[in-house]
Amino acid sequence: MNQLIKKILYFPITKIMLGIIICFSVFVGTQNFILKPIGYSLIKDKDYADPFIHILSFFILLFSYYFLFRFYDKREIKELSTKYLSKEMFGGFTVGFLTISLSIFILYLLGYYQFIDITIANYPIRLFTTLVVAAFIEDLFHRGLILRVIENWLGTHIALIIIMLIETSHVFNPNANLFSLFFDLCWGFTMSMLFIYTKRIWFPFFFHLGWNFAQPFYGSNLTGLNDLGTIITSKFEGPTLFTGGAIGIEGSIITVFLLLSIGIFLYYKAHKEGKIMKRKNLKSRI
Repeated sequence: MNQLIKKILYFPITKIMLGIIICFSVFVGTQNFILKPIGYSLIKDKDYADPFIHILSFFILLFSYYFLFRFYDKREIKELSTKYLSKEMFGGFTVGFLTISLSIFILYLLGYYQFIDITIANYPIRLFTTLVVAAFIEDLFHRGLILRVIENWLGTHIALIIIMLIETSHVFNPNANLFSLFFDLCWGFTMSMLFIYTKRIWFPFFFHLGWNFAQPFYGSNLTGLNDLGTIITSKFEGPTLFTGGAIGIEGSIITVFLLLSIGIFLYYKAHKEGKIMKRKNLKSRI
């Protein structure tokens, strides 16, 4: 292979762009032109068809990433290693769910959260599988691809800054405000540290899933969205700084404090264990 072409092909930005374009194209194409036509023809009710389509789409994206980078990098895809999958799956989901739960509990003690009723009638399974796919897309590309490549290229600190800035794209979500922009930066930092500490996407992915599930579970909006169902019917009443207002509980200063505390703790652990990469130690080829 011509050396110039090889340098361009293996340049980090090229690798990121090709990874996103190829994997996302396979994901969208398969979902829209194969899975949905077949799924909706076999199962007329979308509440039942969509969960199957979502889960199959999840695996399509997973395998497209795995095989692309096995061929592209000719390496073991360690970021998808399943060696500690059960531990990271249950641990990640539990920590994500309990972080939101603790924030809700503090609001309850302050008198800003009121429990009204509980039912699963307003939470069809397709809403949960939607969260699964949405979280996986973000974590696979933001953490597994962009963060991994940039960290290997420019070091941990620059990678953290870039990912934090990328996460501010959530500012276009409904009801976003200046404080939610601060939350996005904290989210990018902590989620990055979950990956940097484990070097696998599973802990951040399941943390993300537990985090996203917990919000509608407690009757909160999710990142400004109010159409993702509820399990607990509740009432948030108090200062927006504490309740999160239309953003939802993740826009609460309490939740942001808890989230940032996790990120700082993991940064301290990663630094202590030598997991913070410096540019001077990097090889020229990723």
